[in-house]
Amino acid sequence: MARTRSSSSRFRYCNPSYYLKRPKRLALLFIAFVCISFVFWDRQTLVREHEMEISKLKGELADLHNSLEELKNVEGKVVKKTQNDVPADPIAIQRREKVKEAMLHAWNSYEKYAWGQDELQPQSKSGVNSFGGLGATLIDSLDTLYIMGLDEQFQKAREWIANSLDFNKNYEASVFETTIRVVGGLLSAYDLSQDKVFLDKARDIADRLLPAWDTPTGIPYNVINLAQGRPHNPGWTGGESILADSATEQLEFIALSQRTGDPKYQQKVENVITQLNNIFPEDGLLPIYIDPHRGSTSYSPITFGAMGDSFYEYLLKVWIQGNKTSAVRRYREMWEKSMKGLQSLIRRTTPSSFTYICEKNGDSLTDKMDELACFAPGMIALGSSGYGPNESQKFLSLAEELAWTCYNFYQSTPTKLAGENYFFHPGQDMSVGTSWNILRPETLESLFYLWRLTGNKTYQEWGWNIFQAFEKNSRIESGYVGLKDVNSGVKDNMMQSFFLAETLKYLYLLFSPPSLISLDEWVFNTEAHPIRIVPRHDGVDFENTGEKQKPNLKLRGRKEGRSRD
Repeated sequence: MARTRSSSSRFRYCNPSYYLKRPKRLALLFIAFVCISFVFWDRQTLVREHEMEISKLKGELADLHNSLEELKNVEGKVVKKTQNDVPADPIAIQRREKVKEAMLHAWNSYEKYAWGQDELQPQSKSGVNSFGGLGATLIDSLDTLYIMGLDEQFQKAREWIANSLDFNKNYEASVFETTIRVVGGLLSAYDLSQDKVFLDKARDIADRLLPAWDTPTGIPYNVINLAQGRPHNPGWTGGESILADSATEQLEFIALSQRTGDPKYQQKVENVITQLNNIFPEDGLLPIYIDPHRGSTSYSPITFGAMGDSFYEYLLKVWIQGNKTSAVRRYREMWEKSMKGLQSLIRRTTPSSFTYICEKNGDSLTDKMDELACFAPGMIALGSSGYGPNESQKFLSLAEELAWTCYNFYQSTPTKLAGENYFFHPGQDMSVGTSWNILRPETLESLFYLWRLTGNKTYQEWGWNIFQAFEKNSRIESGYVGLKDVNSGVKDNMMQSFFLAETLKYLYLLFSPPSLISLDEWVFNTEAHPIRIVPRHDGVDFENTGEKQKPNLKLRGRKEGRSRD
C-alpha cells in the first residue's frame, strides 16, 4: 500500500530552517547549485555564441546575395559594391524595378513618337523642339539610362549624338537651360562612360555659350543665338540678368575645364562668383535681378524658388565638387551666410506647424513657397555635415521639417500630386496656389538626400507614394503627362525632359544601395546629372583630369519662369 505524505512533510524542503539544522545538507545543496549554475551559464553562453554565429552567417549570406544582385558588368568592366552597403532589401529592389519600367515606358514613348526632338507631347503623340532642336530629352536621359543598366537604349542614344546632333542652330537659347541640361548631361555621360564623343560635344556647345559672359562685369547675359552669338537678356527682365540663370553654370564649366585642361570655362564662371561676392550681404540673400553692366542688384524679390534657387545650391555643390579643399572654401563661406539668411525666412503654420520658406520683398515677407523650393531640404541636409555637431543637427532637423511640408504639398490634393506653389494662412495651414503639376522632381530630390544621409526608410515610403500618384494620374499609353489642375486631374500634353533626367532618376536611386552614385564620389548638378568629384588645389585646377582618371563607379544595375526643374 502506498504511503502518502502529509502537507507539512511534503513542503519541509522549502523551509530554510530545515537546512540550518542540517549544515552538511546545506553545503551539499550549495555545491550542487553552484555546479548547476555554471553549467546553465555555460550553456547560455554557448547558445548566445551560436546565435551570434548564425546571425553572422546570415549577414554574410545576405551580403553575397546583395553582391550577386548588385554587381554589374558595365562596358566590360566589373564594378564592385562598397563594404558599407546595407543588405539587399527585397521591397526596395521590387520598387526600383517598377521605377525602371516607368523609365522604359517614358523612353520608348519618346523614341517612338519624338526621337531626336526636344520633348514628347504624349497625348498628340508628337515631338516639340522646346530648346531649339538639341535633343533635350535624349541628352537629359543619357545618365539615367546608364545608371539603370539600359545599355541598348544608351548605345542608340550615343549613336544619335555622334552622328546627328548639330548645335549650329539659329535659335535663341537659354544659357542656363542649355548648360544644365545639355552641357551637364553630356559631361555626366562622359564621366560615367569615358566615351570621348560626349566630352567633344559638351565642349562644342559650351564654346557657343561662352560669348554670353562677355559683359563689362562678366555676369552673363541669359540668352544667346547658338549659330550667330549675339547674347542678350530677355525683354521682360528690363535688360537685367536673372540670379539663378547667371550663377548656375559653375559645376558644368569647372568640370569642363578639368576634363579638357582648358581654363577658360572655369575662369568665366568663377569670375561671376567673385563679382557677386563683392556685393554679397551679411545675410547672404540676393535679389533675383542683377545688372550685368554695373554688377549691382535691383529691387526685386528674394526667393529660394523660381529664379533664385539654384544659385544657393551651387554655392554648396562647387565646394563639394572641389572635394571641400581650401581652393573652394569661399563657396562654403558664402553658402553658410545664405543659410543664416534662409533661417530668417522660416515660418510655421497653424494649426499643424508646417515649416516653410517665405519669399521676401524689401522688408516684407510673403507667405508663399514654390514647389521648386522643395530642393532646399535636400540641399540643407547635404550641407549640414560641414558644421559642428550642434549646428549640424539643427540644420538636419530643419531639413526634415521642410521635407515634411513638401511631402504634404502632395498629400493635400485629391490627386496626391503637388501644385506649383502654395500659400499659408493663419489657422488654415496651406492652400494650393497655381494648381498645375508638370512632373517636377524637387521633393523627390530632397527625399533621396535625406534617405541617403539618415537611413530613415520613411523617406522611401513617401517617395513611393509620390511615384504611385504619378503612375495613377500621369501615365498614359504613350508616355507621361503633367496635370493642368491637381484638384481635377485634367491632363496636359507634355512629358518634360526633366521627368526622365531627374524625377525618375531620384526615384530609382531612392530605392538603390547608397554606393550607386556615391555622394562621396559624385555631385549632382541642378538637372540631376552626376559629375565626378575632383579635388581642387590652388594653381593646379586644369590638368585634363578627364584623360588621366577613370571613374570609380559604384553602379548596380528651371528654368525660365520655372527656374529649377
